Amino acid sequence: MTSTNDDQQSLQNEIASLERKLRDAKARLTTDAPLAPSTPANDVALHALLLLSDSALPLGSFAFSSGLESYLAHHRPSPPTASQVPSFHTFLRLSLSTLASTALPYVLAAYREPEKIETLDNDFDASTPCTVARRASVTQGRALLAIWDRSFRSHYTESSKANGHAVGLDSLTSFQALIRSASSAEDGFQRNAHLAPLWGLTTRILQVPLHDAAYLFLFSHARTVISAAVRASVLGPYQAQGVLASQDLQERIRSLVEEMWERKVEDAGQTVPVMDLWVGRHEKLYSRIFNS
Repeated sequence: MTSTNDDQQSLQNEIASLERKLRDAKARLTTDAPLAPSTPANDVALHALLLLSDSALPLGSFAFSSGLESYLAHHRPSPPTASQVPSFHTFLRLSLSTLASTALPYVLAAYREPEKIETLDNDFDASTPCTVARRASVTQGRALLAIWDRSFRSHYTESSKANGHAVGLDSLTSFQALIRSASSAEDGFQRNAHLAPLWGLTTRILQVPLHDAAYLFLFSHARTVISAAVRASVLGPYQAQGVLASQDLQERIRSLVEEMWERKVEDAGQTVPVMDLWVGRHEKLYSRIFNS
C-alpha cells in the first residue's frame, strides 16, 4: 500500500516538473518571438488618432461644459457640504447617452456617405432645438475645418487620394467653398458646419477606422466634461484620470457605439429631454466660468 502511494506521488511530481518545464519553454518562446511590424496603414491611422485625441488640438471644446455647470447650479447638494461627485457621474452618463443618440448617427453617416455632408449638416441643424448646444456644435465644427485647412490638409491630401478617399476630399472642399460663399443658403440649405458630420467626414479623410472614429468622438466628449468637472472643483485631477481610465467608461462608450452602429439619422433624437434644459439654461446663470 505504501509502495503504491509512493509511486503515485512520484508520478505527480514528475508531471508537475514537466508542466513547469513546458510553461517555461512557452514563456521563452513568447519572449524570443519577433514582434510583427506595424503596417504603414496602421501607422497612419494611429498617428491621426493621436492628433485628434490630443488635448492641445485647438477645437475649442474645453471652453464649454456641455451643460455641466448649469446642471451643478440646479442640483445643489444637501447638505451644502455634501460631495457633488455622485451627481457628476449621473450627468456624465446622461450626457454621453444624449450625444450618442443625437450626434453619433451623423458621425457614422458622414463617414459612410461623405457626398451627403451638406444634407447631413442641414438636417443636424434642424434637429438641434437648443440654441446653446447648436452654437457650441457650430463653433467646434468650424474650428475643425480650420484645423484641417491650416494643419492637416498639406500632409494628408495626397495620401488620402492614394488610399481611395478622393470622394471625401472633394466633398469637404465643396462644402468649405459653400460655407465661404455669401449665397450659400439660396438653394434652401443652411451650411452651418456642425461638429458631428464634419467629424465623420474628416476622420474618413484622415484614414481613421470608423469604429475608432466613433469611439474617439464619445471619448473626447467624456474627456471635456470631466475636464470641466475638474475646473468646477467637483473632481481632483487624479480622480478625473481615474474616471477616464475606468472600465465603466470604456464599457459605456463601447455599448453606445454598438447601439448606434446601424441607427439611421432619421431615427436620431434626444433621449434625455431635460439635457436641453440644462444646456439651454447655462447662458441664464448669474455667473459662469464656461462659454454658452
